[in-house]
Amino acid sequence: MTTYFAEHALLPDGPARDVRIEVVGGRFTAVTPGAHATGADRLPGVVLPGFANCHSHAFHRALRGRTHADGGSFWTWREQMYALAQRLDPDSYLSLARAVYAEMALAGISAVGEFHYLHHAPGGTAYADPNAMAQAPRQAARDAGIRLTLLDTCYLSGGLDGTGHTPLDDVQRRFADADADAWATRFAGLRDDDTTRIGAAIHSVRAVPCTALPTVRAAAAGRPLHVHLSEQQAENAAAEAFYGATPTALLHDAGVLGPLTTAVHATHLDTAAVAMIGSSGSTVCMCPSTEADLADGIGPARDVFNAGAPLSLGSDQHAEIDLLGDARALEMHERLATGKRGRFTPAELTGALTAHGSIGWPDAGSLAPGNRADLVAVRLDTPRTAGCDPAQVVLAAGAADVDTVVVDGRVIVQAGRHVLGDVGVLLGDAIGRLCP
Repeated sequence: MTTYFAEHALLPDGPARDVRIEVVGGRFTAVTPGAHATGADRLPGVVLPGFANCHSHAFHRALRGRTHADGGSFWTWREQMYALAQRLDPDSYLSLARAVYAEMALAGISAVGEFHYLHHAPGGTAYADPNAMAQAPRQAARDAGIRLTLLDTCYLSGGLDGTGHTPLDDVQRRFADADADAWATRFAGLRDDDTTRIGAAIHSVRAVPCTALPTVRAAAAGRPLHVHLSEQQAENAAAEAFYGATPTALLHDAGVLGPLTTAVHATHLDTAAVAMIGSSGSTVCMCPSTEADLADGIGPARDVFNAGAPLSLGSDQHAEIDLLGDARALEMHERLATGKRGRFTPAELTGALTAHGSIGWPDAGSLAPGNRADLVAVRLDTPRTAGCDPAQVVLAAGAADVDTVVVDGRVIVQAGRHVLGDVGVLLGDAIGRLCP
C-alpha cells in the first residue's frame, strides 16, 4: 500500500482538508478527510483527480509556433498540417507522440483520447500491418505513463460542397480507407489492453458521407464514438447546400448521437442543434485554446450543458497543452460572449477537466475508493497560485504549477519532472527531424 497526505483535495462532495489517500494495486482503497499525516507521503498544494484530454491530434504538436507568419485561416493552417502529415512514418510518429504525451503528463493529464486518422503510407498504400500507424500512439502512451483511448477515425471523402462529396487529394489518401466497410474491417483488428481503450471516430460530415454513418455507428457499438462537429461555418453551409440539413441533424437522423458519443467543438450550432445534442445525452468536447488559435469562434458551452450535454476538454492541435488553462478559458469565453461572470462554477469546470468517462474510462476522474489511482498535485505557492482559494485553483493555476502526477498508482511526474527526463529535449529532437 502507498499512502499520500494532502492538506487540500477536491473530493466528489467538494473541497476537503487533511486528506489521507491510500492506494493498492493502482486503485484508491481509502480517501479520508480530516485525517493525520503519519507515515504518508505528503503532496504539495491541492490534489485533484487526473485530467482527461478528450481530443488530441498528437502530430499537430509539431506545428506549434510555426503557422502564424502570414495570418490566414483554418483552411490555410490545414495546408501546413497536411504537409507535415506527409512526412510522418510509424517511427517518427512514435518519437513525436511519446514526447507529446510526456508533455501532457507534465500538465496533469492521465488519459488522452487520440483522434487518429493517419492510417496509411503516403499515397494511401496499406502498411504490412494495416494498423501500423496506430501502434505508434499506443506505444507512446505506455512509454509516457498515461492511458490512451485510440479513436480510430473513418475518413472517406475529400470534403463537401453544394454539389456533393469531393474526391480525396494526395495527402488525404493516407487518412482514408476504400469505403466504410473497409474501415470497419480494419477497425475490427484493434484490441483493448490494460492501458488502451479502442473507440471510433467519424472525422466529420464533410469526410464521411451520410450513407456511411450507419456502418460506423454499428462498428462502434458499445464504445466511445467521437466526431468533429460544426467547427467551421463553412461545414454548416456545405451540409445545408447539399443535404438540406445541419451537420447535427445529419448525425441525429443517422442515430449517431447518444450517451457514448462526443461532439468535438460544436462551435456553430443553432437552437435546434443544441436541443438535439442535449436531449441525446451526447458529450460536447470544447477545445478553447485551439478554437482561439484557429479563429473558429466561441461555442455555446453553457447552452449545450443546460440542454443536458456533459462537457469535456481537449487540447486538440496543441497550440498549448494546458488543460487547466482550457478549463479557465471555457469560463472566460462564456464571459466574453455573454457579458456575465460565473457562467460555470469551479466544480463544473473541474468536472469537464476530469471527464474520463467520455473516452471510455468511467472508473477514473474522481478521488474515490475503487477508482483508478490518478491524482494531480497543483502547487499553491507559485507566482500564479499564491494566495488563491484551493477550491478555485482551476481559475488560477496552469500546467507550470503541476508538481506531482500519479497514474494508476504510478508516479510519473515528481517535482515537475517526468520519468522520461527532459521533455523539452524529447520534443525538440522529434520535431527537429520532421521540421528541419
